[in-house]
Amino acid sequence: MPQPPALTPEQRTAALAKAAIARKARAEVKDHLKSGRVTLKELVEKAPNDEIVGKMKVLAALESLPGTGKVKARKLMEQVGISETRRLQGLGAKQIVALLEAIERP
Repeated sequence: MPQPPALTPEQRTAALAKAAIARKARAEVKDHLKSGRVTLKELVEKAPNDEIVGKMKVLAALESLPGTGKVKARKLMEQVGISETRRLQGLGAKQIVALLEAIERP
């Protein structure tokens, strides 16, 4: 496997800082989901225009929903036919509709 490009110490520091900011922002989004301040539908609509939300994994978003744990989230994704590694910005229109319908069902 090829090695990643060598970074200068300044570039490495900048990349680490950018990653930390992104992790913190995704944690806030998950907290908003968990508390009900934002819905999954709103997140999916926001994903194409928001880099932080768009790069968030669908599985992580589902696990953050109230009443949905790791097992239920994986079952939902399997049911809809979404890979566990899929990100919100990578969902197709049919996948979005199927996922939102699956979540609304009791």
